[in-house]
Amino acid sequence: MRLTTKGRYAVTAMLDLGLNYGAGSITLADISERQSISLSYLEQLFSKLRKHKLVSSARGPGGGYQLSRPAEEITIFDVISAVDENIDSTACKGQSNCRDGEACLSHHLWCDLSEQIQNYLASITLGKVIRDHHRDKIKEKTINLDKL
Repeated sequence: MRLTTKGRYAVTAMLDLGLNYGAGSITLADISERQSISLSYLEQLFSKLRKHKLVSSARGPGGGYQLSRPAEEITIFDVISAVDENIDSTACKGQSNCRDGEACLSHHLWCDLSEQIQNYLASITLGKVIRDHHRDKIKEKTINLDKL
């Protein structure tokens, strides 16, 4: 399993929205600028995120996107699966036909790994990642102040 740019960018953009949760709608242009993600790519991702009800949108002046619910209620797995990211570690895409129509010797190992990855990503919310980010920033500032 390799997480592609699609999944990484979707998570990054959702974290950006999470950091701004409650501050009104955020434009994709703002996210694009802050996170260095192509605007057209964000438009494609947000179409899928909106379809999966992870974000809501408002049109017109002051319009943009916001999380559809608090960051604590949206898991990283929700985001990754909404943009059709594949988190299957098997070569056969879980079909058990790895070798001449049969499961290969390591098929169950890769299935178990896929399940572990899915469970891990489902256990982490956007809110947790945001809290961890803030904690790291505070530590960084404290360390820098200690050097003075």
